[in-house]
Amino acid sequence: MTVRARTGGTAFTIVRMPRHVAFLHTSPVHLETFDRLVKAADPAIQAEHVIDEALLSDARRIGVDDPALVQRIHKAMTAAASNGATVVVCTCSTIGGVAERTPTRPGLAVARIDRAMADRAVRLGPRILIVAALQSTLEPTAQLIRESSRALQIEVSLQTLWVDGAWPAFERGDRDAYIGAVVAAVRCAPRSFDVVVLAQASMAAAADELRDLGTEVLSSPQLGVHALLAVLQGGVPD
Repeated sequence: MTVRARTGGTAFTIVRMPRHVAFLHTSPVHLETFDRLVKAADPAIQAEHVIDEALLSDARRIGVDDPALVQRIHKAMTAAASNGATVVVCTCSTIGGVAERTPTRPGLAVARIDRAMADRAVRLGPRILIVAALQSTLEPTAQLIRESSRALQIEVSLQTLWVDGAWPAFERGDRDAYIGAVVAAVRCAPRSFDVVVLAQASMAAAADELRDLGTEVLSSPQLGVHALLAVLQGGVPD
């Protein structure tokens, strides 16, 4: 495994493996999760991982639509494919919409990990609760679900739940406190929803803790990887 790092406004780290698909992450904690999911789904698929934590921190600070940041996100997505990946997937919900709009070349597809989750939520609705530990994630996820609603021609109603105080636990590496806060917030929420959407990939473990909720709780990693397999099996459009 070789690590390549560059400094500056578009700094990122690439963990190189035999290539087919590349993931753009904004936290290194996702590398193990997505590597495991890809191998479990199809051991023949090879993956590489690009980590750029500054993209999320800057999106929170200046807004995800800042023109310079948009260019950096597009550059990071394109760079992730520079070793031959045919599909690049952004795993960050905050910047996922921008990443998905990255201009591509023939033979390359770009995607966001949470689109499959949004589609499933719309089908399970109509009352959807969006849960996030970052306020900056709520509107991008809501916008994504509205896109799915229009595409599937299914009316939905959205509720949002910001788990105040959870993100600091994530930042200090206290996974148990982070997931515990998310689980507690969902359990305490008024039961006026048909499906729960865990907006951030880092929340995936909370879905397991909430299996007894009586309502389906969706997270993006596994659903997104399954959607990715369909793209790889179907080929990348020219």
